[in-house]
Amino acid sequence: MIAITPHISLSENDIEERFIRSPGPGGQNVNKVATAVQLRFHVAGCAALPPDARERLRHLARGRITHEGYLVIRAHTFRTRERNRREARERLVHWISRALEVPERRIATRPSLASHRRRLQGKHARGALKERRRPVSAAD
Repeated sequence: MIAITPHISLSENDIEERFIRSPGPGGQNVNKVATAVQLRFHVAGCAALPPDARERLRHLARGRITHEGYLVIRAHTFRTRERNRREARERLVHWISRALEVPERRIATRPSLASHRRRLQGKHARGALKERRRPVSAAD
């Protein structure tokens, strides 16, 4: 079980982990050992998450979600499988906990009369400055 909050936890069956070769430098060992982790989490198939949190997770991680609805996380920072696996799971918990946060509703407000006047006064001053930059005509 992967604990997200005291009330929400994911089953080990909800995630798939594949070990792949790490990219980048590393000498002879990097070509032989698959230490990087590719974690796949099926967002739509997880019953532990509330529907609104699933939708927020899809929106937050839209670049990391496949067409089939899998959130894909790759971890290859460390040299060992276990540390990469732990990092991938921590990132998954981070994404899900961000999706569980309910955003505050924005209350639409109007600009004050003073700020409206200041804005128009600034526009008028800028226009006057540009007007003074024009070349003097022959009639003047």
